[in-house]
Amino acid sequence: MCDGMGGQAAGERASKIAVDTMLTFFRQDSKVRATQVVGRTFEGVSERANLLGQAIQLANQSIHEEAARNLSQSGMGSTIVAVLVEDGFFSIANVGDSRIYLLRDGTIQQLTNDHSLVMEQVRRGLMTQAEAESSQMQNVIVRSLGVEESVEPDLEDHEFAANDVLFLCSDGLSRYVQDSAMVEIVGRSETLEKASEDLIEAAKTGGSDDNITCLLIRMVEQSRAERMLDALLPGRSRHKWQDSV
Repeated sequence: MCDGMGGQAAGERASKIAVDTMLTFFRQDSKVRATQVVGRTFEGVSERANLLGQAIQLANQSIHEEAARNLSQSGMGSTIVAVLVEDGFFSIANVGDSRIYLLRDGTIQQLTNDHSLVMEQVRRGLMTQAEAESSQMQNVIVRSLGVEESVEPDLEDHEFAANDVLFLCSDGLSRYVQDSAMVEIVGRSETLEKASEDLIEAAKTGGSDDNITCLLIRMVEQSRAERMLDALLPGRSRHKWQDSV
């Protein structure tokens, strides 16, 4: 999920390049992907997370090169949050101030760190969370795709539990909906589609006039038939995505 910046037209172009580059990368054969080495590999995380890192570095390069060719798009960029799932585990990546939350057993946890000026100040102890939330500088980000020749994505690995929900959203939502409201809305909704509609409406009610994008993904238990297939065909994914919007 991407949120463009640098003016409406340029921002839309940057976010589209990022999404298209990521999708193309993961739809390719693994041997083809191995030839597309850009930037560096990342230590301390899985091969799965490194694939996300590689794809994001390619997206950064693509945006930066197009901006260099077209002066009207100079300075365009995009945030990105991405998830890659495999065999009950998932890796996440982020650049910018879009967020990934994990909702589990009625609780919510922000998995990503905002690459914004105010949150950098909070992490350094120079500003309180309350001051950051009321600051006029909330929309200033210190890391994004395409603005520089290279980019450093944050990468992490996690393990799923059944019925976990991953919630990806742009700052047009996260800045206007409290964590407790996110939990309440997702918990009461019969489907994730209804939850996403209500989350967007809550952001608008809270005063958001920014672009709002959100993605909800739920992990469910396998059926008995799937467990039997796993026993017969080792290597099948042990989990599946369901009811995602």
